[in-house]
Amino acid sequence: MFFIRLRTSLLFLAEIALLVIIPVFSFAQHKIPSGFCITKEELKLADAINKIRKENDKKTLPLSVSLSYVANLHANDLNVNHPDTSICNLSSWSDKGKWTSCCFNAYVVDRECMWKKPKQLTNYRYRGYELAGYMQEGLRVDSLIDFWKSSPEAMDMILTNGLWEKKSWACFGVGIRGNYVTVWFGQRPDRAGKPKICNNKHQKKKSPARTKNTSHAYYYIIAGSFPNLTDAREALKRLKNNGYKHAGIMANKNRYRIYLNRYKVQSTALKVQKKLPKSFSKTWILKK
Repeated sequence: MFFIRLRTSLLFLAEIALLVIIPVFSFAQHKIPSGFCITKEELKLADAINKIRKENDKKTLPLSVSLSYVANLHANDLNVNHPDTSICNLSSWSDKGKWTSCCFNAYVVDRECMWKKPKQLTNYRYRGYELAGYMQEGLRVDSLIDFWKSSPEAMDMILTNGLWEKKSWACFGVGIRGNYVTVWFGQRPDRAGKPKICNNKHQKKKSPARTKNTSHAYYYIIAGSFPNLTDAREALKRLKNNGYKHAGIMANKNRYRIYLNRYKVQSTALKVQKKLPKSFSKTWILKK
C-alpha cells in the first residue's frame, strides 16, 4: 500500500496550481558541484515522464543539470530535515542549508521564497515549476507514474494542459530521496547542459545539500522517538505550538526522533536540558 501525501484536500491541484515561479532577471553565481550526477532511478523517472509526453503527442524534454540539482537539494531537504510538517506542505524548505527557508501553505503563501530557488542555487536564471510527491512505504517509480497518470492535475502539469496550457516546457530536472520525489520544469533551455548519470566509478554523494556547519557535530535534545513519520509530525506540531520553534525531526532508518533544539557545545545542551519542565524529564542528548 502507498499513497502520495499532499497537504491540502485538493491534493495535487493545491500543490501544483500554486507553483508558479516569480521571474528572475539577474544571473546568480552558483556552481553545481563537479561530482553531481543523477541516479539510474532518477533517470528512469525522467524517461517515464518523457514517455507520458510522447504518448500524448508532446515533445520529449532534455534533462537540465541545474533543475536536477535543485530537485535533488529539495528532495534531500524533505527527506532529512522534514520541513513539510504541521501546516507546511511539500513545497517548504528548511533552515538547514544554503538557501532561504520558508513554510509554504495555503494560508501564508511566500512565493518569492519558494520560487526563487533555481536562481538562488544555480545559474539557471529563469522560472522553475515544481511537482512534488511523497510515498509512505518507499518511493517506486512505476507506482508513482501510475498514480500521476490517474491524477488529472499532475497530468496537466506534465503535459501543460488545463492550468498550464499557456506554458511550454523546455527542460526539466528530477530528484529522489527516500520517500520523496521532486520534478522541476523550466520554460527556457539550461545553458549548463545535462546532468551526468551515476555509475560504479562515479557515484553520487549521499547528499548534494551542504548543510550549515557540516563538519561540526551537534548535540540534540531528543524529546521522543516514533516508528512512523505521521506520529512524529503530530508530535512536532505540538512542540512548535508550545513555543519550541527550533524543534525538528531526525530520520534514522525506520525511526523518527523529535528534538527540541540543537547546540554546538554539549555543556550548553545539558544546561538547557536541566531547565526543562518536568514533562520533559525523559529527554536525552544525541551527538550527531
